[in-house]
Amino acid sequence: MPGIEGSLRASGITRIAGVDEAGRGPCAGPLVIAAVILKDVDSPALARVRDSKALSEKVREELFDAIREEALAFEIVEISPEEIDRVGLHKSNLEGMRRAIHSLSVVPEYVLTDGYAIEGLAIPNLAVWKGDQVAISISAASILAKVYRDRIMREMEIKYPGYGFARHKGYITAAHTAALSEFGITSIHRKSFANIASLAFNK
Repeated sequence: MPGIEGSLRASGITRIAGVDEAGRGPCAGPLVIAAVILKDVDSPALARVRDSKALSEKVREELFDAIREEALAFEIVEISPEEIDRVGLHKSNLEGMRRAIHSLSVVPEYVLTDGYAIEGLAIPNLAVWKGDQVAISISAASILAKVYRDRIMREMEIKYPGYGFARHKGYITAAHTAALSEFGITSIHRKSFANIASLAFNK
């Protein structure tokens, strides 16, 4: 087992939490953060785990269940559009990471995050550049967060028909922009994002 997790385990650290998010970029829907401690990163059940963006939706859905079964502990946290608007995206992301880590049923010995250091975390932690591509614990967290958020956005398609949330998941696309022009801003849109704020201002 090469890489960061291999080095940590070789030094006797076994409870390694990977943390990642889904939904920083969209202008609608929640930010979702997942933290996971895997029982065995070498488990054959996790052989296909990699950065969630490199996997098809079908494979991510399959791995979502596999990761939960192979997890010593996991937690998934939602940050609402209202909180994002109130405190800002970056602070929301860091706070979501803290909540996910502190909510784990097993206390990790070490935390690996994808690119963002968690200020003030008492547990030793490391921000890993492109972590969802090099650390399986972070990759697993990215899958949990992505699948969970995609499911929410498919539900939002039913609640807010016509916006296409099941397709674009809240990212700004031509179809999403057209729907906003036709139907207006919903309660799940992030009012602090420039494109949404502009629409509100021009009303």
